[in-house]
Amino acid sequence: MSDPGASGGQAGVFADPYRVYNFKLEIQGITAGHFTECSGFDIQVHAIRYRQGGVNEVVHRVPGPVTYGDIELRYGLTDSRELWDWFMTAVEGRVQRKNISILMLDSRGVAEVMRWDCINAWPARWRGAPLNALDHALAIETLTIVFETLDRA
Repeated sequence: MSDPGASGGQAGVFADPYRVYNFKLEIQGITAGHFTECSGFDIQVHAIRYRQGGVNEVVHRVPGPVTYGDIELRYGLTDSRELWDWFMTAVEGRVQRKNISILMLDSRGVAEVMRWDCINAWPARWRGAPLNALDHALAIETLTIVFETLDRA
């Protein structure tokens, strides 16, 4: 018989889900900033299909290669050059792989409640902020980061 509390929850007790608006980026353990959006967390195990000889009605599937999505970070343009300089090392052919972490914070934005560690990450794409003289919005840049493995802590 399974333990009803094994999933971390208790029967009849409602736990609020985490909020999506409090998160930050750490590069090599140092906070690199807070961002307006972080997307692209994705892991896929590709299924390899095959048929067994003489059994045509069944297509078997076995796990194949694993791929990871690219992370897109959107942030307000400032005079900080840290992310730009890191990206430019890749442009110049001197890729600097770093371990980065995306941290989800509690609703007050103080305590860490969850973390995703991206191993051997490096910036692969930069998109500048769209400029429009008739708009009063913030200038938002986008940095795409690729990585080799992902762990959730």
